[in-house]
Amino acid sequence: MKTALPLRHLLIASLLTVVSASAMAQWKPDRPITLIVPWAPGGSTDQVTRVTAAELEKHLGQKIVVMNQPGASGSVGTKNAMAAPADGYTWTAGGAKDLGTYKVLGMLDTSATDWNLYLNVAHIAVVGVNADAPYKTMTELLAAMKAKPGVVSVATAGVNSSGHSAIEAIARAAGVTYKHVTYDGGAPAAVAAASGETEVTTQLAAEQTDMIRAKKIRPLAVVGDKSIEIEGFGTIPPLSQFIPGFKDPINYFGIFVPKAAPPVVAQTLDKIWATEMVKSEALRKYAQARGAMFAPMAGDEAQKAVFPAIQSYAWTQQAAGKAKVSPDTVGIPKP
Repeated sequence: MKTALPLRHLLIASLLTVVSASAMAQWKPDRPITLIVPWAPGGSTDQVTRVTAAELEKHLGQKIVVMNQPGASGSVGTKNAMAAPADGYTWTAGGAKDLGTYKVLGMLDTSATDWNLYLNVAHIAVVGVNADAPYKTMTELLAAMKAKPGVVSVATAGVNSSGHSAIEAIARAAGVTYKHVTYDGGAPAAVAAASGETEVTTQLAAEQTDMIRAKKIRPLAVVGDKSIEIEGFGTIPPLSQFIPGFKDPINYFGIFVPKAAPPVVAQTLDKIWATEMVKSEALRKYAQARGAMFAPMAGDEAQKAVFPAIQSYAWTQQAAGKAKVSPDTVGIPKP
């Protein structure tokens, strides 16, 4: 016959469990952490990652070394993070939509669910044209693309980048074609449009903001169904104003830690995101200044938030004949 434990024993056992769980959730890195940005310096990923890393250093008590390793639409740096020892000391960053579609495009054998996602902001793509280009409105640009199929040059950070996702969505919705010119990051792509090397860029607002304020790029539309405000410029109208019914799922950005890393790493970062990053003024100010959306999330909430953009882009690439692997065979059902 079993004897029930005295109440005080139960309370002590419960307290020890709580203390033990609390202790397990505290990761104290004993050496610098390597954070790979798989895009060129100055782009949206690089910008927001450096702000986030500086905030994290305060809470981890350890240096985070941000390394730019651009190439192959972000897949080179991401592959290096995958190949590193799974000890929690090597992370990567970027757009979750990119991470979630590498497998569909035949670039990397990985999915968003292989990673712990620590989101910081949502970046918004903008159609911007060189200030000397003849297109004053989005209507004029679309008319030119229809009149000159495959001629209007569009700068992006390459296949699987946010800019490429944006122009592909536009091309499909408006029935137009374009000349794709690729660069190693969103910043170089924006510079190409500002300098006149290309006529158009569809990269993120964060990458175009300085050139918009300097009047080197003329923003024509937000790639979505809501306008945005750019400090020092004003309002940019939504693409849905020119293509009725147009929508584009939000592309969230963040830091990605392999799930193979020790659980204590994720436990610690989960806690930091829930208690500290959600009130980060530095991250909030960055978002306000760059036409982005402040959106710290982690865990299941983050996975659910990023899936619509992954799903949309995967099937857009499938419809365009650019997917190497059918999305529905890798856990991405058709919308």
